[in-house]
Amino acid sequence: MRHRVLGGTGMEVSPYCLGTMMFGSVGNRDHDDCVRITHAALDAGINFVDTADMYSAGESETIVGKALKGRRDDVVLATKVYFPMGDGPNRGGGSRRWIVHEVEESLRRLQTDRIDLYQVHRRDHTTDIEETLSALTDLVRQGKIRAFGCSTFPSDEVVEAHHVAERRGLMRFRTEQPPYSLLARGVERHVLPVVQRLGMGALTWSPLASGFLTGRYRKGQALDLSTGRPTLNPNRFDPSSPLTAAKLEAVEKLVDVAAEVGCSLPELAVAFPLAHPAVTSVIIGPRTMEQLRNTLAGASVALDDAVLDRIDEIVPPGTDVYPPDGAWTPPSLTEQARRRRPAAARSAA
Repeated sequence: MRHRVLGGTGMEVSPYCLGTMMFGSVGNRDHDDCVRITHAALDAGINFVDTADMYSAGESETIVGKALKGRRDDVVLATKVYFPMGDGPNRGGGSRRWIVHEVEESLRRLQTDRIDLYQVHRRDHTTDIEETLSALTDLVRQGKIRAFGCSTFPSDEVVEAHHVAERRGLMRFRTEQPPYSLLARGVERHVLPVVQRLGMGALTWSPLASGFLTGRYRKGQALDLSTGRPTLNPNRFDPSSPLTAAKLEAVEKLVDVAAEVGCSLPELAVAFPLAHPAVTSVIIGPRTMEQLRNTLAGASVALDDAVLDRIDEIVPPGTDVYPPDGAWTPPSLTEQARRRRPAAARSAA
């Protein structure tokens, strides 16, 4: 695999990154099997591994630590912080208090003395972004992390963070990790152009659109909701939902495109994000060795302009056939008080 420089850091990474969200209780509970999957990925040329503290409540990081024994220096290791790790206040978020505490926990679970890329998993609007950037800058200067990035930030939040870093003399986000697939192209509208303009690296997640691009779920066929991704979020696979119908309709057309290219639908799916000039690496998250092998087969697939034009006709650039799983929704939409004047003020008007 040809390596690419990650967001101007000088660290060179493979175009595919091993994502480990499915390692542990949420996915593959067999630690030894997960270690074998990791070693197979490294042997195939992947040198980039991504995890997070919250994946299976820290279990994924523990597995990755086991897998990288003796091979740590050959790997660019990324993890993330933000989501709650236990009950009670101050057990998550982007505060200095939590980041300084949780980086030590991640280092312990990963059995390493440094993290190459430490990412803020989501934007924390209860914490000033300067506070977060200041804590991360200190960790770089202490040698505990080499660089830091953000994940699933909207484009305006990325720009704000860069302006704050510049004004305050702090280090800046070097990467952004957005959802991006054949069915979820919304980040092409603002996020990827901003990432490219700011010289950041983009490592994209969910290229298989939570399983819809594996070929397992097809129009007119009964959906098996008893195993895999549907067990984590059944609403995303509701056969009566118009969103599910739209996804299945697009899948049928994409299956035809894959057949014309001479590859499988998953191979087409993992090859697609790399066609965008802003994308540095695509995160693949296998649960089994078979899934890893099937996904890596897409590494040899190159999409020409004619194929990309066909894809644009099916899912127009900058559009989402469905809201990506796990994508961040700003408080301005989720909190009613932020988008409605108080009742008394409305009546007075």
